[in-house]
Amino acid sequence: MSSESKSDLVFKALAAPVRRQICDMLKDDPKTTGALSELLPKLDRCTVMQHLKVLEAAELIIVERRGRERWNHLNPLPIKHIHDRWIGPHAASAVERLARLKSTLEA
Repeated sequence: MSSESKSDLVFKALAAPVRRQICDMLKDDPKTTGALSELLPKLDRCTVMQHLKVLEAAELIIVERRGRERWNHLNPLPIKHIHDRWIGPHAASAVERLARLKSTLEA
């Protein structure tokens, strides 16, 4: 799969607020699917599992099976790749323009 296709999957996965919320929940430590379902009381377990499937397809989570439990770990690398490709260069460019503007205004 090309890096553009992978980026598309990440952007599409993160387009849904509930999936971003799940990523936030997994930021500090992994959680079981059951624990995530309890933290999202407005959603039934099947819906949570569908969202997890999308996140897994985008490689935003890594699933570890321990017996009957499914542990979901956040994989921050796809987000870092998005940052490095899209956010970092644009932010650096914006900072450079602001620095030039500040120098011009101070002159």
